[in-house]
Amino acid sequence: MAAKDDFASYCADLLAALGPVRVRRMFGGHGIYVDGVFIAIVAGETLYLKADAESAARFEAAGCAPFLYTSRGRTVNLGYRAAPPEAMDSPALMRPWASLALQAAIRARARAR
Repeated sequence: MAAKDDFASYCADLLAALGPVRVRRMFGGHGIYVDGVFIAIVAGETLYLKADAESAARFEAAGCAPFLYTSRGRTVNLGYRAAPPEAMDSPALMRPWASLALQAAIRARARAR
């Protein structure tokens, strides 16, 4: 489990430019919160960022695969997309993608209220 935790910590470092980051273990992976807002899932060695109707096209154009899982014979899409590989190299390269994820998460939270 240490390698998974190390990767999640690395992802947290990449996202830290947006604000205080908290990592929580969940469902065999990790959830990442920025300023108390859930913006990312770490599954295996992949960081998935929150996307929505306003940001999905940018993620798709960058070739970012969706986070999908199967439950009761159905494929479930939670609206998260893999971070672009080049964004995984530095906080500066991650920042625009992380900002998209934070904005999508804030919009989702507002719609839920």
